Amino acid sequence: MSPLLLKSSSGAGEVLSVTQDRAGWKTISLRLVRLGKGQKHVVSRPEEELLLVMLGGRTSISAGGEHWPNLGGRANVFSGMPHSLYLPVGLDRVQIEAVTDNCEVAVCGARAARRFPATVIEPSAVDVEIRGGENATRQINHILKPEFPADRILVVEVYTPSGNWSSYPPHKHDVHNPPGEVDLDEIYFYKISKPEGYAIQRVYTRDGRRDETITVRDNEVILIPEGYHPVVAAHGYDCYYLNVLAGSARSMAATDDPDYAWVRGAWHSKDPRLPLVH
Repeated sequence: MSPLLLKSSSGAGEVLSVTQDRAGWKTISLRLVRLGKGQKHVVSRPEEELLLVMLGGRTSISAGGEHWPNLGGRANVFSGMPHSLYLPVGLDRVQIEAVTDNCEVAVCGARAARRFPATVIEPSAVDVEIRGGENATRQINHILKPEFPADRILVVEVYTPSGNWSSYPPHKHDVHNPPGEVDLDEIYFYKISKPEGYAIQRVYTRDGRRDETITVRDNEVILIPEGYHPVVAAHGYDCYYLNVLAGSARSMAATDDPDYAWVRGAWHSKDPRLPLVH
C-alpha cells in the first residue's frame, strides 16, 4: 500500500487520525469523528487552529467557555452544503456531542501562532465555484478561503461527478514562489456516493522521483506532500473530497503541469450535472 494512503477504522469515536507526525510534516492534520446520538468526543490540540466541518448529522460543540448547539443539517456530504465552526489556536479542550445519530465531523487542524475569533460558517456563507469544463468540470465549496480571518488553515470541499476528472489540469504547490505558487501541504479526505465505488489519484513529480497511481475509497485519505495530483471519479460514482491545506503563505496559488496546461483552452462548456449539491 502506498505510504500516501491512509484508511479509517469502523466503529465510533476518532476513526481516522492523520497527525502531523504520521503525515511527516509540521503543518496540517485531520481527524474523522463518528458518533451516535448522545455520544461525546474530546479533541485536545492547543497548538492548532481548527475547522470542524459537519459531514453529516447535527452536533453541539463546547470549547473555551463557549457553546454552539445544533450545528449541522445535512444527512451526508451528498445531500447538502456544509456547516462549519472555526476555532482559534490555544484551546485545550474541544468537546463534540452528537445531537442526532450518524454524526460525522471532520476536525481539520493547522499549526498556528496568531489567534482569531471563533466563527460559525453557515452554508449561505460558502462560495460555490463551478470550475473546469467538459468532463473535467467539478464543484468547489470554498469554506475557509485565504481572506478568512485565520492564521494558516485553508479548507475546501470538491464534488466530482461520475467519470469526471478533478484537480485538472494537474497542478502543484510545493515551491514558495509567490504570487504564482506557494508551498502547501495538502490532505484529500474522500467520500464516494456508493460504498463499492472508488476514485483514482495520481501523485507525481516531473523528475520522476515520485510517481504513484492510487485507488482510493470511501473514508480514505491521500497525503500530498509535493508534486502534481490529479483525480478521476470512477464511472457511476460521484466523488467528494475535503481538502485541508497550509504552508508557506496564506494563498491557494498553484502551477499547472506544462504538458497539460493547454487543455484549459479546449473547454467550451460546463458539465450540466453541476452543482451536485445546493
